[in-house]
Amino acid sequence: MPDTLAPDTEALTLRRGDLEFDALAAGPADGPLVLFLHGFPEFATCWRRHLAAAGRAGYRAVAVDQRGYSPGARPLNTADYTVAELVGDVTAFADELGAERFHLVGHDWGGVLGWPTAARHADRVASLTVLSTPHPAALAAALASSPEQRTALSYIRLFQTPGAAEESLLDNGAAGLTGVYEGRVPEDLVADNVRRLSQAGALTAALNWYRAMELEEGSTDAPAISVPTLYVWSTEDVAFTAQAARGTGEWVAGPYRFVELDGFSHWLPEEAPEQTVEPLLEHLAAAERG
Repeated sequence: MPDTLAPDTEALTLRRGDLEFDALAAGPADGPLVLFLHGFPEFATCWRRHLAAAGRAGYRAVAVDQRGYSPGARPLNTADYTVAELVGDVTAFADELGAERFHLVGHDWGGVLGWPTAARHADRVASLTVLSTPHPAALAAALASSPEQRTALSYIRLFQTPGAAEESLLDNGAAGLTGVYEGRVPEDLVADNVRRLSQAGALTAALNWYRAMELEEGSTDAPAISVPTLYVWSTEDVAFTAQAARGTGEWVAGPYRFVELDGFSHWLPEEAPEQTVEPLLEHLAAAERG
């Protein structure tokens, strides 16, 4: 078992059509399903502490290396990375795992998927937990009115530029890619992420999430969320401002809890597992009780 995994974690393969996704799982096979979605540039291993804790609590905790990150799920066409396709992956994962209803947890791009998945599939999503990423409507409002928020996301233009982004991130021993983690992510995870994303075609596939945004104006929008929702944000997040984070509650019609952490960065799954596991387990338990 690689050092980046908890000892009680098992490897799975999930399928959607011809695509094969690598996944990690913990907990009893018959426990309520909790699906964990990572962001960029992360893998399922970012959730190692959360998987172990949820598994010990009796849940079937599953984190997936998503489209573009799993070697067996790397289509070449940018159009295959639209939010509609990625949301389809999420429900396909639940289908593969035999779960009609499931809890959904996302960070960064995983959060981008979490909001529309919960909106479009409220009959299946038992609860939603998002780390870092505000509701898309709250983010849109912040982008419209806040130069600070626009500056914080200005890196997206580089990521959408084929060739230039790969060169910027991978040159000089992948110094640019390593720097994305701000020194906040454990070194073993950074080294493993960089190794995997340095493989042929891997970084381009991951960046296709950003490049597909230009094909789908407005498709990341989500109406007010009706499912029980936990949103965690921290004050040193370099991508999402306080305005967007604190405005997110206006777009949740169901039970809502906002946890604002002080002094942590954007990389909450890796940097703040203790501070995020406890509210997550409380949220899952409350949703299970109904």
